Amino acid sequence: MNIHIESNTWFACPRPKRDAKTRVFFFPYAGGGPAAFAKWCNGLTDSFEGTAVHYPGRGSRHPEPPLTDLRALVENLSQAIPPLLDKPFAFFGHSLGGLIAFELARTLRRKGLAQPNILFISACAAPQLPNPHPQLHQLADVEFVNELKNLNGILPEILRNNELMQLSLPTIRADFEMIETYQYQSDAPLDCPIVALGGLDDPRVSRERLEAWVEHTTHAFESHYFAGDHFFLITASEVALKFVEGNL
Repeated sequence: MNIHIESNTWFACPRPKRDAKTRVFFFPYAGGGPAAFAKWCNGLTDSFEGTAVHYPGRGSRHPEPPLTDLRALVENLSQAIPPLLDKPFAFFGHSLGGLIAFELARTLRRKGLAQPNILFISACAAPQLPNPHPQLHQLADVEFVNELKNLNGILPEILRNNELMQLSLPTIRADFEMIETYQYQSDAPLDCPIVALGGLDDPRVSRERLEAWVEHTTHAFESHYFAGDHFFLITASEVALKFVEGNL
């Protein structure tokens, strides 16, 4: 039975393109929903169809409780995505989304399903490296928000808007729990190229931690840096999207 992209709650496709040659899945950062990549999905040329991954607890899925276990999230995605693997595809994950995209690619391989043509990892440290940041998800709200500001890990417009911050806080906290309780398990490298993208002034992910992704592919590895910090994908969105499309 065929499932249309629009009807699958795990994926949002703002601009369906029946004749597109490649489908690009975008995996949002902590606290982010499909809207985070609406501009990117709409900006792709006709050869590429952009589809944003829609985690529970945000957007139209706000009434659903957000997941706190990354492997549970990935397992759900691995069950929902097969009908959308009917054409060549690529994964692009930013920050938390990079980790989810990586683990989903490994899960698809384990299940004998299609693999992405290329994996773009953006502003996300390689998973085999220890997390140098303190555990945050169990802090009280005030301390939690203060630490988020210091880490520059959440969009400034959310942090500046108290009402929006309060609405987003449970989801952001759940996403940080997902990151902070994740345990990397060694496995064979992926059989697809990996392109790692970073911000030149990102205080959260250093070059060394980003470029350690080279260990996770048997194919080509490339790193590329853009002007900006952890959210260069927003401040340098046009340049970054053009780079990504040029490498698809």
